[in-house]
Amino acid sequence: MVPGAALLDQYCDRQDNLRISESPNLRISKTPRLISQNTFTSLSRMSQLTNDSLLELAITAATQAGTEIIKVYNSDFAVEHKEDKSPLTLADKNAHAVISKLLAQTELPLLSEEGKHLEYNKRKDWQTYWLVDPLDGTKEFVKRNGEFTVNIALIKNNQPIMGVIFVPVKNILYFGDLKNGAFKIQLEANANEPLNLKHIRTQAQKLPRKTDRTTFTVVGSRSHMSQETEAFIQTCKEKHGEIDIVSMGSSLKICLVAEGVADIYPRFAPTMEWDTAAGHAIVSACGKHVIDHTTQKEMTYNKENLLNNWFVVK
Repeated sequence: MVPGAALLDQYCDRQDNLRISESPNLRISKTPRLISQNTFTSLSRMSQLTNDSLLELAITAATQAGTEIIKVYNSDFAVEHKEDKSPLTLADKNAHAVISKLLAQTELPLLSEEGKHLEYNKRKDWQTYWLVDPLDGTKEFVKRNGEFTVNIALIKNNQPIMGVIFVPVKNILYFGDLKNGAFKIQLEANANEPLNLKHIRTQAQKLPRKTDRTTFTVVGSRSHMSQETEAFIQTCKEKHGEIDIVSMGSSLKICLVAEGVADIYPRFAPTMEWDTAAGHAIVSACGKHVIDHTTQKEMTYNKENLLNNWFVVK
């Protein structure tokens, strides 16, 4: 195991003894200079490798990647296509570069959609690692509808334990971990005062939020509505009577369930592990579940085939 992973495992195994970091050196703002680059140069030292240090770094990486994405979003960008015909833009590449550089300082392995995908025999023994989608919803990005995200998850023993989802166009941040729960906050576009993680948690809305909604609500997808999904929605109508259907792009669909805006999200179409891990961590922090449709158990990660089975978030 790499040194950073060994240290993190010691911390994660003592989660109940951790306390929220109040270090003035670990601060977050909403500008590209979210945390000093020097802050994490020695992050692998045990004294700094805490749950909150890692979450702050993941937030920094996500928001800085969002800054790079918006630069491309506001330009006349070109669209390439990968071998699987999915779209790829300069925003995907630049976001990956920012995230991989920052997260590399933890000395933990990283698996990113836009990075090198190691063979299973080289990653199967990873106990703790980062799982990243630098730009989830590239189709939504190309359509310019704003419904795309930056997804960063920390995986331990094949389960997501920490997740960060950032919506660059709206400057909305979702984040959560199994110890402290899940949160949502609207970041100010031009904030001058840096905020540390403890302050962000104080200002953020705890998820799921309270609601007086009584109509059963199902999350659909504009880009991937399969026949099986349509059949599932019909079953929900038969069971619950009148229902509402909300459509959203990228990992924001999972966030709707985490928030309590929707009750369930069926996904009976292809997704990859990096598409779901961050959202999975956030809904888990809310006490909700991502159920593998094949095994009928909680969905797992770092499989030999990185393609997810169908699943239901509820």
